[in-house]
Amino acid sequence: MNRPHISINFAISADGKITSVAHKASGWTSEEDSQRLKQLREGADAIMVGRGTLEADRMTMTASNSPLRCVVSRSGNFDFDHPLFHSAGGAIHLLSEKPLTVDLPDVTSHSGSLSDFVKTLHLVHGVAHLHCEGGGKLVRELAELDAVDEIHLTWAGHHLFGGKTAPGITGLPGDYLTDSRHYELLHFEPREDLGECFLSYRRLRD
Repeated sequence: MNRPHISINFAISADGKITSVAHKASGWTSEEDSQRLKQLREGADAIMVGRGTLEADRMTMTASNSPLRCVVSRSGNFDFDHPLFHSAGGAIHLLSEKPLTVDLPDVTSHSGSLSDFVKTLHLVHGVAHLHCEGGGKLVRELAELDAVDEIHLTWAGHHLFGGKTAPGITGLPGDYLTDSRHYELLHFEPREDLGECFLSYRRLRD
C-alpha cells in the first residue's frame, strides 16, 4: 500500500457516542483507558487528529517515542497559541485545503486531500503506522477511503450521551458507506469493576 497502516482509538458511551451533544471533553473514562491510549500512541510513528478534537481536548499529542503530530483542518483556522505548538514532542504536520504560511519551528503545512496527505506521511516521512484519535468527521473520511486497518474501542457502559447531534466514531448519523467494512475481533477485555470493556478489531481484506 502507498499509505501507512492506520489505526483509530475511541472511547464510546453505552449508546455508541464519542461525546455528548455539548461535546464533552475527554476524561470521562477510567485511568486504565488513559493508560491504554498512551500505549497505543507509543506503537505509532505518527498521531493524527482533527482540529476540533485538538481544541476540545487541549491535547499536545505527545508520547515517549516522539511520533509526528498531525492535525487536519479543512478551514486551516489553526490557533497557534494552542499548547500543541508550544510543547516538546515530534514534528508537527498540518493539513488544510489551501496552503498556509507558518513561521514556527518543526511545523510543516500541507494542502490537498487527506489521501495524498497520508501517502506523503508514508512515502516522504517514513510513517509506517499512523494512529488517529478522532474526531468522527476525520474517521468518516478515512472509512470512505477504506483506510481504517485497526479499531480500538473502550466501551464505557457508565455513560449514556444520547442526542441526534452527538457523534459516533464516524461522525453524525448520515449516509451509509458505499460498501460494508468487515473486521475481526482481536481483543475483548470486559472490566466489570470499571463499567468498561476494551475491544480491538482488525480489517479483513480479500
